[in-house]
Amino acid sequence: MSTSWGPLYRAGAIAAFAAVIVFRPHLGAETMLLRSLGLLAFDPVPGGPLEWFTLLQARPFLGLLLLDVFDLVNYALVGLVFLALCGALRGVRKSLILCAAGACFAGITVYFASNPAFAMLSLSRQYAAASEAQRASLLAAAQAVLAGCNPAGVYQGTGIYASVFLIHLAGLLAATAMLTSREFGRAAAVTGLLANGLYLLYFPVLALAPAWIALPPSLSAPVRLVWYVLIAIRLLRLSRP
Repeated sequence: MSTSWGPLYRAGAIAAFAAVIVFRPHLGAETMLLRSLGLLAFDPVPGGPLEWFTLLQARPFLGLLLLDVFDLVNYALVGLVFLALCGALRGVRKSLILCAAGACFAGITVYFASNPAFAMLSLSRQYAAASEAQRASLLAAAQAVLAGCNPAGVYQGTGIYASVFLIHLAGLLAATAMLTSREFGRAAAVTGLLANGLYLLYFPVLALAPAWIALPPSLSAPVRLVWYVLIAIRLLRLSRP
């Protein structure tokens, strides 16, 4: 291995660990689940613009958490993992891993443009300082933001769906490239195919049985955790001269 790739492999390994242990995706959904189980208590339950404004003014950290602000960190970490995978798999299936990286970074870009956390925080602060005449327009602006992504709703905007699809398509392509890689092996490849394939079932379930929409992410999550740990271990091994 060229020693010039070592730092990138180590950074990718650390990012993979952080992405599934510290900055896991959907922390907001996990928080709402804990509330439904009685392990957390907070009001109001966000739904419409006014409820989000009230929560963001009273408990901004919780509001940002429920608006999936930490998914921004998760997506950035995933981007770093795919950069490392590009280096590790460049000699095996170069065209495939480049397509995976392209899909990954397109998904990250779309998600950063679609995440509502900071836009809603800004609007909530403007709302608190606004006159009654101005508040109606701020509520309308917040409603437009939530139309693209409202974590409290079942259906999201096109940007969120596009980013989810692109990221997990990238995972499928990367896992396919791993099938012929001696460094990663069949276990990592099969785990990646399962993790990303299960998550992509989200779309047919959304169309045919939206009441079960939480099932594909829930089934995918433990497999995805194993996949990222396997990636991290392999990248750490590759980082050694």
